[in-house]
Amino acid sequence: VQKLAIEKSRLGIPLIFGMDVVHGYETIFPIPLGLSCSWDMDAIRKSARIAATEASADGISWTFSPMVDISRDPRWGRGQETYGEDPYLSGRMGMAAVRGLQGPEDAEYDKLHACAKHFAVHSGPEWNRHSFNAENIAPRDLWETYLPAFKELVQKAGVKEVMCAYNRFEGDPCCGNNRLLTQILRNDWGFKGIVVTDCGAISDFFQRTKHGTHPDAAHASADAVLNGTDLECGSNFKSITDAVKKGLISEEKINTSVKRLLKARFELGEMNPTHPWSNIPFSVIDCPKHKELALKMAHESLVLLQNNNNLLPLNRQMKVAVIGPNANSRQVLLGNYNGTPSVDYTVLDGLRALCPGSRVLYAEGCTLT
Repeated sequence: VQKLAIEKSRLGIPLIFGMDVVHGYETIFPIPLGLSCSWDMDAIRKSARIAATEASADGISWTFSPMVDISRDPRWGRGQETYGEDPYLSGRMGMAAVRGLQGPEDAEYDKLHACAKHFAVHSGPEWNRHSFNAENIAPRDLWETYLPAFKELVQKAGVKEVMCAYNRFEGDPCCGNNRLLTQILRNDWGFKGIVVTDCGAISDFFQRTKHGTHPDAAHASADAVLNGTDLECGSNFKSITDAVKKGLISEEKINTSVKRLLKARFELGEMNPTHPWSNIPFSVIDCPKHKELALKMAHESLVLLQNNNNLLPLNRQMKVAVIGPNANSRQVLLGNYNGTPSVDYTVLDGLRALCPGSRVLYAEGCTLT
């Protein structure tokens, strides 16, 4: 595909392929919220390195991961993608993930580009994230809760990309927010990499039922670029040409973003015919060595809250009743933004393997809505 992309490009610039690699590529690791229970930074780095290796073998060079938003409400559906409610732990885990994804710091080329998301003050509510305005954030909460993990990923782990959030912050959409993207991220923290929008975020700028802060796509796109966004996940940036004609933005300002985007291609080795990460064999994907670490991390993610009457470990001769719709569901094992594992075992499968099948009784109990 990349060869075709180079041939079709007037300037010979290849397409760059990205994917949400949140907790593994084809070798599936526990969700980030589960990984955070381990406090094992070395294993987090290794699991991210495995994900990067498998993704690179499949032609992926950019991942929308890690997510270092702070989960403050268990009803938020995307809490599973975070490392929890602790800014310190989120920063530590996020840095380990970035270092694993991007590869050895002394390598000539980056293995993959990590992307810290979603910048910033994005922790739900999910239902109105396209119109929500986070405007009453106390300064202490901003600097001690929402921003520390992002700052560490930028300044200590050298994350190459940051994704701006859907919501507004103090009245301005995050993907066009000068205070967040220019003053804090670039000027104060010294971030030199790419800022990419969350998918469809620019459309929220001008849609009346969403933020509705801009009249049209041209104004929204120009404002986003002027305030620090370089790349859109969407199709509105094609209006940049009209924005230049209308005097909304200069070509010089656009070139600032173009240079950042091209620099990333060189850092990844994408501008070369070949580089060390372009020859990784498909055989590494979901290989036994990778599965071994995934199993180790699954063990480390488990938290035993209580063990009344020493019920565990189970007596294999006792009868066991397994009840509930998740007990025999494969989907519930995968989390979201997941790959497709070659083998999986449901809770029911595992118990039946542990105990004689006739002693394990199952009832769905209810369905899920």
